[in-house]
Amino acid sequence: MQTRGKTPGVALAGLAAAIVLAGAALWTLTLTATGAEEKPAAKPAEKPGGLPPLTVDKEAPRLSDGPAAKPGGPPPLKVDSGAPLLLDEPSPKTPKRKPNGPVADNSACFVCHTNYDGEEMVVQHAIGNVGCIKCHGESHAHRNDEDNITPPDVMYPAAKIDKACQECHDTHDAPAKKVIAMWQKKCPSKSDAGQLICTDCHGEHRLKQRQVVWDKVTRKLVPRKDGQVIRPTQVPEAQTPSGTME
Repeated sequence: MQTRGKTPGVALAGLAAAIVLAGAALWTLTLTATGAEEKPAAKPAEKPGGLPPLTVDKEAPRLSDGPAAKPGGPPPLKVDSGAPLLLDEPSPKTPKRKPNGPVADNSACFVCHTNYDGEEMVVQHAIGNVGCIKCHGESHAHRNDEDNITPPDVMYPAAKIDKACQECHDTHDAPAKKVIAMWQKKCPSKSDAGQLICTDCHGEHRLKQRQVVWDKVTRKLVPRKDGQVIRPTQVPEAQTPSGTME
């Protein structure tokens, strides 16, 4: 009597299928336990009344392509790269003659007297290595007085200006026609040539208005009312001889 049963090939195929199904079930259980089951990314919730999603128009012109012209507006700005810079232009303070040697250093004075930095008389004298202290002395007390009530070491009333200038300038080689033209331009109020002094024509070495005035002879402060601005023409002749050069 023969025993009937399954062939070996069929048995092996069934065993392999069972192993595959068991492995798939085990992998599913592992993903569930670790929370690593892949899920589709959730879209951010839109806020009520919020801005719409940002969209980029790739066909729109870029800002670097140039600004769009506005109807009735000014034309687009154009830069002339070949035009000279302002720094290339000569300074209005450039002296007429170049120094041939050392130039006087007046920087300590310009800390307060910025109005004289570039003034014609100061510039021309500095080129000749003649600084402020040559005429006005070292004036250390004046420079260190932040209240500005200490006068310079040397001041010049009108009667002493020409004499002081003649110590270095013993001649005046300007043509008479030029002298008269300058006289009429800078001090037409003086009708007598004998009233003229060097600083009437040369430089702008006078302040048009000032908060502090000293008597050039006594070196004392000229009193004034609070807030009063004193101009040279308002200073009594008895207190300070005409002329405010210092």
